[in-house]
Amino acid sequence: MELTERKKQVLRSVVDLYIRTAEPVGSKAITELPDMKYSSATIRNEMAELTAMGYLEQPHTSAGRIPSAAGYRLYVDELMADYRLSMDETKSINTAIEEKMQQVDKMVEKVAKLVSQATDLPAISVAARSGGATAKRFDLILAGQGSVILVIMLSDNQVVNKLINLPVQVTDSDLKILSALLNATMTDLSQEEFSQDLLDRVMGSAGAAACLVPVIMEFTGETLSRQASTNMAVAGQMRLLGQPEYRDVDKAQRLMSSLDEDALANLPAVMQNANGTKVLVGPEHVAQELKDTSVVMTKFDIGDGLQGMIGVVGPTRMDYAKVTARLSYFAESLSKMFAKPEQPQLPTGQEEAKEE
Repeated sequence: MELTERKKQVLRSVVDLYIRTAEPVGSKAITELPDMKYSSATIRNEMAELTAMGYLEQPHTSAGRIPSAAGYRLYVDELMADYRLSMDETKSINTAIEEKMQQVDKMVEKVAKLVSQATDLPAISVAARSGGATAKRFDLILAGQGSVILVIMLSDNQVVNKLINLPVQVTDSDLKILSALLNATMTDLSQEEFSQDLLDRVMGSAGAAACLVPVIMEFTGETLSRQASTNMAVAGQMRLLGQPEYRDVDKAQRLMSSLDEDALANLPAVMQNANGTKVLVGPEHVAQELKDTSVVMTKFDIGDGLQGMIGVVGPTRMDYAKVTARLSYFAESLSKMFAKPEQPQLPTGQEEAKEE
């Protein structure tokens, strides 16, 4: 059955009131809303039908209604109003980001704490490579008696190097041959493609410098592994104890013990091809441990091939509009903060003078 506008208005009112009060909503409370023009009897009938359709639930026979997972889903997709951040909220978020965000390697943990503080919910923060890095170019430079410098340029234009002590005498000519072989066989490969078979083939063709190949392959594999790694942090789990749903100590403890990186590890994959903010309600979760919660997530760009993701975990009775607005603002602000400034363009005349 298709929902009429009246049913949608009643459902929206139930969700809004339940978000605010954490108490089952009765028809009288909806009737008293300023924009509600229907009688109490009409609203009771609509709530009964919404319950039969699976959008509302009745926890007790004499109690009012609460939204179901399907009701929250429809609310998020179609019914919730936009939430406009106040000047104080935007100022608070900006100040926190500017003061506390300095380095990408520390960013993940700090962002998780900031998002948790801003939403009063447990938060997750992730930084990961948007695409697997590969080796783009190999160079071997004779560094003096008994040592050589390996230089690898990666597909994201990062450059790494390693000093290798030579167990045997090799010449500059040997190194040039090996460099050519490495560039012909080991570029544009994923970490998984660095196999024993590849090692054997390259060593078989490397001549006098074959002893360097295992060291080079091991260092290249470790480098690609670091580039592909995902940094994740979870913060604010204790904030769940302030939610009415988790006054039951056993229930709260079960959920808090599951809010770890293992349970949340699949969430970044959910955002892989998603645009904007994504909401997972109850049974839609990728982790069984989170089936009684909702997760709101969004992405931001860090630069240098890194993609960031932030999200919150909380009861299905969360203020989706407010949480979505705050996460979106966080993401936009973080993307701007990490954006590289454009290089100023020289006037044509100056470019020509510089070339001359």
